[in-house]
Amino acid sequence: MVSSLNGYLAFLGLLAAERLVELVISQRNAARAFARGGVETGQRHYRVMVVLHSLFLVACVAEVVALRRPFPGGIGFAALGVALVAQALRYWSIVSLGELWNTRIIVVPGLSPVTRGPYRYLRHPNYVAVVLELAAVPLIHGAWVTAVVFSLANAGLLLVRIRAEEAALGAAYADAFANRPRFIPEVPRG
Repeated sequence: MVSSLNGYLAFLGLLAAERLVELVISQRNAARAFARGGVETGQRHYRVMVVLHSLFLVACVAEVVALRRPFPGGIGFAALGVALVAQALRYWSIVSLGELWNTRIIVVPGLSPVTRGPYRYLRHPNYVAVVLELAAVPLIHGAWVTAVVFSLANAGLLLVRIRAEEAALGAAYADAFANRPRFIPEVPRG
């Protein structure tokens, strides 16, 4: 029988592999954006983001192994459910953006903002996915310190990142998303 720790480590291994695939897609899409005249902003905070997200997976393993965190039962299963929802939202966002998706802030002049997929409901669904993931993935195996520390660090990073991204996207973006919430979709009344 597979232990919960082995299952958790395998899950983290899959997440790490997924991130490597995402980086390949991101680099390909960034090259296409630059070839179309794309302009990058936010390079300084991007380095911080890379370090934060790289250390996150390491911290998930380190806390669980070093502190011998037990599998928390129902909370762990609920956290796994949230983590899987976060992955679905991440990929819905990536597919909706298509060739425009990458991990950097690169704006191709003259393109209209993407308003399909989850962008019909939120300005930043990919960041919602990241917030959910950073909270849920550690909690799958009781790594609550990692969940708290990386969630707080990510909140600070997102304050900078979202301002930079929205400024780079400009007036067309502001007009297209004027009535859309950033993170929590509004439930229609009636």
